[in-house]
Amino acid sequence: MFEAKFQTFDETSDPSQGAPRLAALRARLATLKLDGFLLPRADEHQNEYLPPSAERVAWLTGFTGSYGFVAVLADRAALFVDGRYTVQARTQVDASVFATVNVGDTPPTEWLKRNLTSGMRVGYDPMLHTIEGIERLEKAADHAGATLVAVEENPVDAIWTDRPAPPLAPVALHDPAFAGETVDSKLGRIADELATARADALLVTDAHALAWTFNIRGSDVAHTPLPLGFALVPAEGRATVFLDGRKLSNVVRADLEAKAEVAEPTALDQALGRLAGKTVRIDASGVAAAFVRRLEAAGARVQRGADPIAKLKAVKNQIEIEGARAAQLRDGAALCRFLAWLDAEAPKGTLDEIGAAEALESFRRETGLLRDVSFPSISAAGPNAALPHYRVTRASNARLTPGFFLIDSGAQYEDGTTDVTRTVVIGQATDEMKDRFTRVLKGHIAISTAVFPKGASGAQIDAFARRPLWEAGLDFDHGVGHGVGSYLSVHEGPQRISKLGTTPLEPGMILSNEPGYYKEGHYGIRTETLVLVERRTIPGAEREMYGFETLTLAPIDRRAIAPALLRAEERAWLDAYHARVLAEIGRFVDPATAAWLEAACAPL
Repeated sequence: MFEAKFQTFDETSDPSQGAPRLAALRARLATLKLDGFLLPRADEHQNEYLPPSAERVAWLTGFTGSYGFVAVLADRAALFVDGRYTVQARTQVDASVFATVNVGDTPPTEWLKRNLTSGMRVGYDPMLHTIEGIERLEKAADHAGATLVAVEENPVDAIWTDRPAPPLAPVALHDPAFAGETVDSKLGRIADELATARADALLVTDAHALAWTFNIRGSDVAHTPLPLGFALVPAEGRATVFLDGRKLSNVVRADLEAKAEVAEPTALDQALGRLAGKTVRIDASGVAAAFVRRLEAAGARVQRGADPIAKLKAVKNQIEIEGARAAQLRDGAALCRFLAWLDAEAPKGTLDEIGAAEALESFRRETGLLRDVSFPSISAAGPNAALPHYRVTRASNARLTPGFFLIDSGAQYEDGTTDVTRTVVIGQATDEMKDRFTRVLKGHIAISTAVFPKGASGAQIDAFARRPLWEAGLDFDHGVGHGVGSYLSVHEGPQRISKLGTTPLEPGMILSNEPGYYKEGHYGIRTETLVLVERRTIPGAEREMYGFETLTLAPIDRRAIAPALLRAEERAWLDAYHARVLAEIGRFVDPATAAWLEAACAPL
């Protein structure tokens, strides 16, 4: 009945190959006179979603999560993952070959201090490690008397005989009608930032920053419309864009050449060599060590600091905000059609996780404007929902049985990017499940209704969402929210609601609000909407105050709520939100969905 166009559900790697591939890697290292190798899950742009040609960690170990780091020595190997992926790694990786290490307990630097010995030479690919990251690792190696050695050819690539070719997807222009600002205006604002920082140029290696600055999009990676390339933006003069010419049509090339010089990516090394005596701004947490070392060798002055594009990109202009609202309305209608369909199909006992994900994607495709899903849907039934970043495969695909079903999904439209999670009840929820669901909801409402002063960061409000869980001795191991781009990455920085979110929140920033609770082996709960930072007028206020506008429109399952746990003002918020969902979405759905929506949005 339904067919997924953008999502795939088969395994992308084979964990049973871990042992022979590790043996081949060790043999290759021996020929290079190296005692080990350090491999992050990364490409030269530090993307979250990688092209298949850069999925080295998955190929080597079998692990397919979005964060991973591998350390290989002659007699041991470790895969480092964060708290989201400890359970997943146990199921995907051969534990007799790779020890899985929680990076929160033992970071790679500590592991190296304990496992390296004096005189060891450990290799790394300087195109995959940021300068900040490799310097931390070098310090750890030095502590043990070992040396890190930059390699010219990645030894994994040398043994990966069927490695896919790098992507060559066409570059497309992103219309200013959606971008809300011209390239010349953006370049002017970046130049102003560089002048303030007393820098002569900015090295751009983040493909998101490249896409935003030059109003271009692409499809070199899945789910995020990125053209992979680089740029040099000077404080004075013309910028240079480094893109493979095979990606550029005559129209796109002419448009870019009207605003900047256009060169091949292979010309970047020579361009960096011409910057002797210049002050070049780089983001040390995002720029590959190879580029920084090239600048230093050329005699440039490397200025480390935040990428000014990241902040400019995070604050959406009015056109982008209007586009986000339109995208959320369209996406909300598709999601409500899906939820109504799910309520009818799930009780039959024949629906599985893949079928649900395919159905939701089909409803989104029927809008006629879907460009891609913004990430692989987390379609998780029962115990699978206890894995916060579970990804269904043909092997793991489970039936939707009585209990909780969690669907975390999103879409890419030209006018906006969406991300929404709903946890729904199939059959009856237990009293414990209702208690946990309601505590997550209370945390969600606390963020939705928060007011905070100008200058406050996500770290200062992260605990708002956790307090109802903390009061019951519970918590969750991910941040409350991440930034979201405008027809760009569904995970955008520097803004976030997290213990680590130190960037002040500003009007125009879009973030997710997604507290959760996960009972391993039983069920998982997450309620997520996107919110927009806006100014708030408070009578008598002595400071400029901000709050959130909720953008996502879809009902929250009332059947999973324990009403006695809600305060009067929380119940009022929920009833008002549901009334808004009914009023704004009801007119865009078919009569059957509208009838379902009216019941789903009834006052509690």
